[in-house]
Formats: sequence, C-alpha cells, structure tokens
Amino acid sequence: MNTITAFEKDVELQTFLLKSFKKQKPIPKNAQNNIIFSGSGDSLVSSMLAESLSDGLIRAMNPMDLYCSSLLKSKSIYFVSISGNTIANIKAAKHAKHSTAITVKSDSRLAFATKNIIVLNSNTYHRRHHPVTAGSISFLESALTCLSLVKNIKIPRGSKLFLKAKNDSKKYRVSKRIYILGNEFTFPLAMYCASKFYEIMGYDAHYCRIEQFSHMELFSTKKGDTVILFETSSHHSLQLVKNLKRIGINVIHPSVPSGKMPQFLYCTFFSQFLALNEAKRKQRRDCYFVTAKKLRNISNQMIY
Repeated sequence: MNTITAFEKDVELQTFLLKSFKKQKPIPKNAQNNIIFSGSGDSLVSSMLAESLSDGLIRAMNPMDLYCSSLLKSKSIYFVSISGNTIANIKAAKHAKHSTAITVKSDSRLAFATKNIIVLNSNTYHRRHHPVTAGSISFLESALTCLSLVKNIKIPRGSKLFLKAKNDSKKYRVSKRIYILGNEFTFPLAMYCASKFYEIMGYDAHYCRIEQFSHMELFSTKKGDTVILFETSSHHSLQLVKNLKRIGINVIHPSVPSGKMPQFLYCTFFSQFLALNEAKRKQRRDCYFVTAKKLRNISNQMIY
C-alpha cells in the first residue's frame, strides 16, 4: 500500500473513531492555571487547542522551551506524543515533578518517564504492516483527548461534518504557495492544515493569524497564491476576501460552522481532504516526507 492510499484510509476511519471515542474527565477549572500541555508538530496543535478552549488558563508550550524553564518543577505537565519517543518530550518529562503522557504506546520511553499515562487507541484502527503516513486519525484522537481534559465537550455528528468537508474540498484548487489564516481557536488548525501540505505535497505553506496577516504576511504574497481562511463569515472576513480576489489571489473561504467543536472537526477534515485531493490531482503515490529521504533523515536525527 502506498502512503497516499494509507493516508486516505486513515482519513476515512475517523468517523468510526468519533463513535467510539471515550472522553477524559475534565481537569477542574480552578486547577487549570497550574497545567501545561506540551508537544511538537501535530501534538503541539492539540496542545494549543486545549489552551484556546480553556480561555488561556492552560498553557501550551514547546517541550524544549519547557525543558529550559523552571516550570517543570511547579506545574503539572501533560506531554502529548503519538510515538512517545520524541527526545525533547522525554528530556523534559524526566525532570517534571507532576507529569502525564498522552500517547499511543504504553511501552514508549515517554510513558516510562512520566508518572501517569493516558493511552490513545488510534493504533487499533490501523491495519497490520500499515505504512507510515501523514497524521490524521492519531491527531484527531489526541486533540479530542486534550480538549476533553479541558471541558466536558459535546462531539457533534461527525459523519455529517465529515461529508460536508469532503464535498466542500472538491470545489477548490490550491497553488504551490499557500497561506492559511485562523482566529483564536482556528489558528492551531491553520497550523495543522499547513503541516498536511508540508508532509503530503512539500508545498510552501504558511500559517498565521487573520489580523496579523494584513500586517505582515500579506506583503510576501504574489498573484496566483492561495489564501485559505478558517473563519465564519463576518464583515472583516468578507472584506478581506474581496480585497484579495481583486489583486489576483486565489481565496478559499469554506463555510466554517459556528461553535468550537464543529469548527474543530470541520477544519480538520477539510485540511486533510484539500491536501489529499491535491495529491490525487498530481498523481502522487507517496507523501513528500517519505520520498524526500535526506530531509526525513535530518528530521529523524533531530526528533529522535
């Protein structure tokens, strides 16, 4: 099985995960200002979503920044890592006074370095000998786990949002340079969307906050570039869309639902399908990060 096909299968399996997902007991609100979520890559996105849902009570931090700070001794840390083998998390966990691992692998080095563990079940959805591919179902479960630790979340009908995102994504084409814009809650999802274009296509993608885009990243755009806007329709967003189209920017402004949980699911699925559709149009068989072996070797050397 090639890695694009494997990614597509994982994406489709997410609707089954939503039906079986078991929420965590939320951390009491009066204790949340003592909590830090830490992760890298997609796991940092999960951590940032938790921070946003907590209205800033919980903090999200890069593990290396956390390792170099004094917060390890005074805060309760949730280390988010699918593999449980990223070295920055492990180094920080070994020095944390109160620590919990959120990971798929209960026998990983991170699991042994922390006091407690929350085991994710997304591995059970993979077939045997499933090739390594871009993160989808594992990200969904880790993000839902982090969000459920913040609030007693209500998961909307995932299949309906899944089909809407799948159908909406077919309406759009992207260029090789992409800017994904998000607000306070969807900014982490803009980061996740960019990561799918890095991993799957190797495209030049940028993630930024909607307001900051007009101050900074806008001045690096060129005619034909793509701007994806993860924001409900408002006077500000519609004016931005109008202005960008006028100068020849390819704008993608999908119909993002209201409500944080519907937004989370929709933007996650939409990001996955948009990258997957591009891979199919370009007749790619494998994700870029798999074929770019020199880059992947550097990544592995630095991460593990």
